[in-house]
Amino acid sequence: MNNSNNQLNLSSDGIAVEHLQCIRDDRVLFEDLNFSLSKGQLLQIEGRNGSGKTSLLRILCGLTLPTEGTVYWKNQDIQSIKSSYWSKLAYIGHAPGVKADLTPLENLAMAQALASTPNKINLIDALDQVGLYGFEDVPTHTLSAGQQRRVALARLLACDAQLWILDEPFTALDQSAIRMIENWLDNHAKKGGLAVLTSHHTVNCEHATSLQLSV
Repeated sequence: MNNSNNQLNLSSDGIAVEHLQCIRDDRVLFEDLNFSLSKGQLLQIEGRNGSGKTSLLRILCGLTLPTEGTVYWKNQDIQSIKSSYWSKLAYIGHAPGVKADLTPLENLAMAQALASTPNKINLIDALDQVGLYGFEDVPTHTLSAGQQRRVALARLLACDAQLWILDEPFTALDQSAIRMIENWLDNHAKKGGLAVLTSHHTVNCEHATSLQLSV
């Protein structure tokens, strides 16, 4: 996929953007951006620092409005279906987004309680899957940066979201944890899920394509 003026093919079962433009501080980060993503597809957003990758993800989440253009979910403008759209979405930003004074187990329990469609998974098992067995009941602020990232990513196991939007999910992770997340992404796609992510690491997934943002 390219940042181009290609004819948009709105997907009836996924996410699409039409003529998207983003301006920050009087600078055009990207413009006339068109792409669509269907069930079972993963999209890696690439580009130099400052090219607008995080801004694009926030627009896709509906947290920021584009200067121009529209984001669609199943052919509907996400701004008109926010509650429904957000119930299908799991967003993990560049920062872990965890409560430092809570334990990993408490963080995960809170995420599961707030989810529109929680997964029926034992949360201890979820933390075990991300390599945090034995750390369930310690304050999260005592964990390393990589362990805090694992707590954040464990939310993907606790919540049954069709669309994952992930900003640099591999930050502070070792190679084994990176491979684990890549396996999650592939399994998510095989189940009909979708994912959009940024990463300086080349994502090694069967279902991944890439889109380059240029400045």
